[in-house]
Amino acid sequence: MIAAIRSELSVVEPVVYVAFELGKKSWTLAVTSGMAVTPLVRTVRAGDFAAVERVIGEARQRLPVPATARVMSCYEAGRDGFWIHRALDARGYANRVVDSASIEVNRRARRRKTDRIDARKLVTMLVRVSSGERHVWSEVHVPPTAAEAARHVSRERTALTKERTRLTNQITSWLATCGCAVSARARRRPDWWTTVRDWAGAALPATLQARLARATARLMLVTEQLATIDAAQEAARRAAAPESAQARLVQLKGVATTSAAILLEEGLEWRRFQNRRQVGGLLGFTPTPHDSGTVRREQGISRAGNSRLQSVMVQLAWGWVHWQPHSALTRWYRERFGSGPRARRIGIVALARKLCIALWRWATAGVLPTGAILKAA
Repeated sequence: MIAAIRSELSVVEPVVYVAFELGKKSWTLAVTSGMAVTPLVRTVRAGDFAAVERVIGEARQRLPVPATARVMSCYEAGRDGFWIHRALDARGYANRVVDSASIEVNRRARRRKTDRIDARKLVTMLVRVSSGERHVWSEVHVPPTAAEAARHVSRERTALTKERTRLTNQITSWLATCGCAVSARARRRPDWWTTVRDWAGAALPATLQARLARATARLMLVTEQLATIDAAQEAARRAAAPESAQARLVQLKGVATTSAAILLEEGLEWRRFQNRRQVGGLLGFTPTPHDSGTVRREQGISRAGNSRLQSVMVQLAWGWVHWQPHSALTRWYRERFGSGPRARRIGIVALARKLCIALWRWATAGVLPTGAILKAA
């Protein structure tokens, strides 16, 4: 999409540049026609696209552009997601969604920051990007509507799993304060908290029993919801075509249905990567050297990247070493990082990056990782 915008834009073509500084109640718009033109700044009610059209119409009259000049816009990615991008695209605007962390800022200790200043700065950067300057900012890849909706499944499952762990740990800690412990099997019995005895052989206090009852009810609800999601994911896996990316991933030994779903929902397929560097850029896990003057040192592994993808890839990397012991990736890992526990923990991150690229090639192009074993049919 970005490449198409750049190829269509001529250096002499008149363009109206619009930057949105989004807020919960209002949007601040900065509109200009070029670097040397002072931006027109206006504030409209959030979501009022009729007012946005009026501001752009006013800008067409005040700026040195014809009435038919095309509109290019941008805004920072945030809580509003991508619906604004789709609404602007439907109106014929060439919109860009900008990664907020990539926007350059003044490094003074007390810099001025207002919506007007941010909007004016953003529209100036948009002009620079549109004129061909590179590395001004990073842009967010907007997912298709169906892909964005599908991500809710695995993300809800992750949230429910964390909630189940939190509730289980809370119940265990409450019991520990009374000097008693109850196995997970015993907690499956109805009203199990009424039969628990503390360190002196007495029943638990009534207030604690009531709290345990409520926590157990919440835990049962979370467990039921997790089972529902797992059943839906398994049904989707069975219904997938044999040559689909999901079917290919789960064929590999060591890759389960949930892991495959997270990989695909986070963009391993719909982002349409062109090479392995783009895949690695999404995952992150890159070195961060500090090389200035005579100072040369490594600051460690960067945490920039998709955190959900990073988490699942580290888990898959450990599982890959166990379930795919004869694969080329496992042999490489053991030869290079098999010297000790610390080296293995560092090396598993490198393996996760290589494995992510290998899984992308297998899911999208059918290139099986060297030496990998498929599950029995």
